[in-house]
Amino acid sequence: MSEHRRKPPQPQGGGRAESRRGQSGSSSGRRAAPRGATGSPADAYGSDSYGSGGEEPSYGGRAEARRAAQRSGGGRRRAPEPGRGPGGPNGPGRGRGRAVPAKKRLIDYPRAGKYGAARWVPSWKLVAGMFIGFFGSLVAVAGVAYALVGVPDIAKTAEAQNNVYYWADGSEMVATGGETNRQIVNLSQIPEAMRYAVISQENKTFYTDSGIDPKGIARAVFNMARGGETQGGSTITQQYVKNAMLDDQSQTVSRKFKEIFVSIKVGTTVKKDQIMAGYLNSAYYGRSAYGIQAAARAYFNKDAVDLNPGECAFLSAMLKGATYYDPAGSTSIDPVGATPQANSKRALVQMQDTLDKMVEYGHLAATERAKYTTLPKVQNPRSNAALSGQVGYLVDLSKAYLINNTTISADDLQKGGYSIYTTFDKKKVKELETSVKNVQKTNIKPKERPDTDTHVQFGGASVDPNTGAIRAIYGGEDATKHFTNNADVTGAQVGSTFKPFVLAAAMKWGVRDKSLGAEQAQDERTQVSPKSLFSGKNKLKIKDYDGTVWKNEKGQEWLQTNDGNESYGSAPDYDIDLREAMRESVNSAFVQLGMDVGLDKVKEAAVDAGLKSDSLAGTSFPSFSIGISDPSAIRMAGAYGTFAASGEQRDPFSVQKVTSKDGLVYTHKDKPKQVFTRAVADNVTDVLKTVVDKGTGTNAQLSDREVAGKTGTTDGNKSAWFVGYTPQLSTSITMFRYDDDESKKNRTFLEMYGTGGQKKIHGASFPSEIWHDYMEEALKGEKAEDFPTPEPIGEIVNEEPSPTPTPTPTETEEESPTPTPTPSETVTSPTPTVSESCQFSWQCSDDGGTDDGGTDGGESLSPSPSESTGTGTSRGADNGGIFGGPNG
Repeated sequence: MSEHRRKPPQPQGGGRAESRRGQSGSSSGRRAAPRGATGSPADAYGSDSYGSGGEEPSYGGRAEARRAAQRSGGGRRRAPEPGRGPGGPNGPGRGRGRAVPAKKRLIDYPRAGKYGAARWVPSWKLVAGMFIGFFGSLVAVAGVAYALVGVPDIAKTAEAQNNVYYWADGSEMVATGGETNRQIVNLSQIPEAMRYAVISQENKTFYTDSGIDPKGIARAVFNMARGGETQGGSTITQQYVKNAMLDDQSQTVSRKFKEIFVSIKVGTTVKKDQIMAGYLNSAYYGRSAYGIQAAARAYFNKDAVDLNPGECAFLSAMLKGATYYDPAGSTSIDPVGATPQANSKRALVQMQDTLDKMVEYGHLAATERAKYTTLPKVQNPRSNAALSGQVGYLVDLSKAYLINNTTISADDLQKGGYSIYTTFDKKKVKELETSVKNVQKTNIKPKERPDTDTHVQFGGASVDPNTGAIRAIYGGEDATKHFTNNADVTGAQVGSTFKPFVLAAAMKWGVRDKSLGAEQAQDERTQVSPKSLFSGKNKLKIKDYDGTVWKNEKGQEWLQTNDGNESYGSAPDYDIDLREAMRESVNSAFVQLGMDVGLDKVKEAAVDAGLKSDSLAGTSFPSFSIGISDPSAIRMAGAYGTFAASGEQRDPFSVQKVTSKDGLVYTHKDKPKQVFTRAVADNVTDVLKTVVDKGTGTNAQLSDREVAGKTGTTDGNKSAWFVGYTPQLSTSITMFRYDDDESKKNRTFLEMYGTGGQKKIHGASFPSEIWHDYMEEALKGEKAEDFPTPEPIGEIVNEEPSPTPTPTPTETEEESPTPTPTPSETVTSPTPTVSESCQFSWQCSDDGGTDDGGTDGGESLSPSPSESTGTGTSRGADNGGIFGGPNG
């Protein structure tokens, strides 16, 4: 048989049929396993994909070749597994995506075998490893720090000193304000209620914690690191460490970490009871009292061991900051937020919350807690006899000036060590106090006239016009009995003593031309002369800048009245010049003058002279010009001093310099501002001389000296003033009736009809009498000086009076229209923040006003700005006083 006809060798295990079935089954690519992958022993040793003979079989065409390739490589074209490729593990097979082993790295980042963003996402193993490593490092560092830190010596920080205050002549006034008033007592002498009061309020886990609060610390450190407000985040142990062991009260991250490590050390090495006793004996409770024993004496005049739970809860509130919790108030530091009323309210809320928590945590029986629902009776905060009389007011004034105007803080002053040289003249302070008491003793008799002579108050201030130095003040009867400084902001309206600022504005800017539009009238002005004519008519219709009669929001016309409802000048026009109007304190003339100049310019003149903007109320109503505002006596003396100094303004100040063991800390620098020309200021002075020479201020005449001044009486006879000056000294005196009972919430100014046996109190009565007596003594021995001769100024403006039309059904005349809102809507709003910054606190609304004001004349039926405020004050961070503003 020929070669090409020879039968192919038959596979073992069957005939031709079986052979066909085998070929058919193996052509499927998907289901037939390639030869050599069956797992038989023969496949594992020595055989390959070409058959047992090792020769490549021939195929009939390309399609058959592809099918053969599929049979040998798998229908899915998978990469051959290790050991399964052609030729075994080391064979020449070429599978797609064959893995190539890579060298392992210690840190697999960026991640191998990942592509795109996935390469940069760390694995959980990497994250966990880094966290463990970081945490371990912290533990190691903390362990080393803990091992190295020691418990500081408490005695090393107990070195607080006095502050020494000096009179202007360099003699010592008083040593006070920074002394450490502390008496250490044992834990057995501290009531259990006191311990549990601070635990319940500040650190309920005190007896079980390690001495620190990790969450609180984290919050505090994070907040300080990002520049936010400083926070404590402190346990009682931490506060004890900070108060008694670390001579560093700074709020920094480094100091905080130091406190933490020392606290941990103390918490693990010192007994809890010892820590508690140390904390209560070192903490500051206000009133210069360090420690629970001194605090018990300062507030209740008893020993600590005798404190009841209510008093303990009260004292725990003082630990939060006595400035804002002492019921006596701290208006010298924050006139806005630290009033007696605001502090009492805060202290009561805090005390009640502490008592509730003591019950909740099982430290006080509910029946016992029910006994303490009101504030305990607290004694006078000034138990130091050295601060009696006027000295306490002087010290408070100096402290407030330093806190508000220098880098010296309240905490710095409390640490002590300063020598504070004040501007106060010891002789003048004594003479001012004597003058007030002589008049008061002679005329004010509360036992004889209880309905009219009770609650009478006087205040005064004396300022050097050439320097701005405050030479004397009268703050009240006694700083240890009457806590409010009457030389500072009281809320008493200044009345007609405000009129010189209206005149100064008229001579500085001039009056507007009524024939022009509002915008053009601002530029077209006529400078006013003291000889300018205005109407002195009683019940005068007040005209706006455009000549129309001024009306309130109800469409009611404004009728301005004069003192005693008297008209000045001759009918029918009642023209008088401004000199005469000032001399007789004619309201109608000055109200119209203020409207012609513009109330914005009047306000600007007052601020230029030295009054604080926030003390000026009702600046959009005609009565603004006749004194419904309430600046302090200090500010009024300083503002009149600007006229005495021929237009040079200086802010009043009370501290000349401060030194410490390290040398000079602060010194005052004179910064005068020429706010009025000499011509304007000297003409105002010349007009005010007329008031004393022949007008309402004749009681203030001094022997052989020129005097310029102005009387002032307010709406409802609630306050009376005299402010006057010589070239060397400017002094203001105020008198008012004001219920000074701190326990009453709604205290108001009281009328003075019949007070002192007089039908009505004017600035020409007791205030001018006190002014005269004081200035005669204060200037004794000083050479008399004359005021400069004023240069002629301005033009003679003739303000035509408006006719009095017959009322019609659509137009009503009222003597007392009540604009809305009135100044009485202004209320105080305390902020410890701190200053609850600008911040204790006394704000006046510029929107308010009264109808016809009321000064040395006009009486209004509407309340004045201070009458219905409740407290009778409107103290603000910049509200005219030294305590309330940046100068003092």
